[in-house]
Amino acid sequence: MDYIQEVLIDPISRILWNYVLVYLLIGAGLWFTIRTRFVQVRMFPQMIRTMSGSRQGSEGGISSFQAFAVGLASRVGTGNIAGVAIALTLGGPGAVFWMWVVGLIGMATGFVEATLAQIYKVRWPDGSFRGGPAYYIQTGLKSRAGGVVFAVLLIITFGVAFNMVQANTISDVLKSAHTVDQKWSAIILAALTAPVVFGGVRRIAKVAELVLPFFALVYVLLAVVIIVTNLGSLPAVFSDIFSSAFGLNPALAGTAGGITAAMLNGAKRGLFSNEAGMGSAPNAAATATVDHPVKQGLVQSLGVFVDTIIICSSTAFIILLAGPSVYVPGQTGAAAGASLTQTAVAALLGNWTTGLMTLLIFVFAFSSVLGNYSYAEVNLDFLGVGPRGLMLFRIVVIASVLVGALIALESVWAIADVAMGLMALVNLTAIILLGKWAFGALADYQRQRAEGSDPVFAAENNGSLPGVLPGDIW
Repeated sequence: MDYIQEVLIDPISRILWNYVLVYLLIGAGLWFTIRTRFVQVRMFPQMIRTMSGSRQGSEGGISSFQAFAVGLASRVGTGNIAGVAIALTLGGPGAVFWMWVVGLIGMATGFVEATLAQIYKVRWPDGSFRGGPAYYIQTGLKSRAGGVVFAVLLIITFGVAFNMVQANTISDVLKSAHTVDQKWSAIILAALTAPVVFGGVRRIAKVAELVLPFFALVYVLLAVVIIVTNLGSLPAVFSDIFSSAFGLNPALAGTAGGITAAMLNGAKRGLFSNEAGMGSAPNAAATATVDHPVKQGLVQSLGVFVDTIIICSSTAFIILLAGPSVYVPGQTGAAAGASLTQTAVAALLGNWTTGLMTLLIFVFAFSSVLGNYSYAEVNLDFLGVGPRGLMLFRIVVIASVLVGALIALESVWAIADVAMGLMALVNLTAIILLGKWAFGALADYQRQRAEGSDPVFAAENNGSLPGVLPGDIW
């Protein structure tokens, strides 16, 4: 496996990230930002109102807030705690700046892909909805093959590799902080995962709706306490972030220094965390019952903001404020990502936080397992997998959690990075080609709001759209 990683996986990953994706992510985000006239800024208050006013639809879908929670469940996880720590280690404090850039312009990308997911969603026999990149590639671009390629990539990435990463994070934290044997961690995680994944997307939505917002708020409040009690150190932290982002900090040279290292690690871990442009969150966005596709686009765009600007920044400030006694760029291994964050909190607030951080890491990582599964299930449906195949896949997911809790995952991280990159490449190409439909839907939404009405989408005879929309939902 080490040989395969060295001669095949790592070279592909370097080409994909160093020369293609980081520029495509930023370029696409800027294009969508300009074409939507900075939707992430001018409609930010509307995002909050739309999410807080969402309700369960009568047509069989889940509520807009539940879809937001499922998306957040997948976003908020290892990427926010371990991923940010890894980015800081390998890219220096400047990686935080580029993570912010990817997050802020990624809000426009998240808006477009979620709106497209709603536009091209389909009704499922049980009354719920299905949608996402595989569906809008097949219908919007008229490419069944392209949809199949994306679906397979997502199933491998989220159904197996990312779930192994999340389970390993939980196991590692329980072992290092509480000496819990990895075998017990594996058994407990499998026992918790089974009843939820066998309950399907609606069960996952209900769990995510109840659990995630509360624990995310607790984590943010913990970070606020740390920031407020260390205000005197904050200017130096911001100075390190901005000087390192542009390679102006000579102290970091040869460790995590350089604008390239900061940009690449910030962009890569930012995408892993907020998933804007990757094509994962649209699978949750499509399942919501809303009156207009743009409403869910706004809600999912807010999810990118919450994940990157609030939760990822919380982790970054915690680690940077802890200082050189805890964090030294280039001198902490990637495997210590989650424990680095945990150590930083303990150094700043005391050892009593160890149990609380273990609980938060557990909830964040485990919720991602559930969110990841829901995305994979949607794409299995797209591929036409029947009940037996779905049952087999649920067993594979539980097995991935078991195995992930027991083994070292350097190779799995590498494979996941390549699969994630390929997913993003396929999805970004699709949403750039289909973006005009999201822009048209946004124009329709704004026109109705200007007329003083609560926007309701109707595809028939809609002059804002670039053509006739296939399907029977709208």
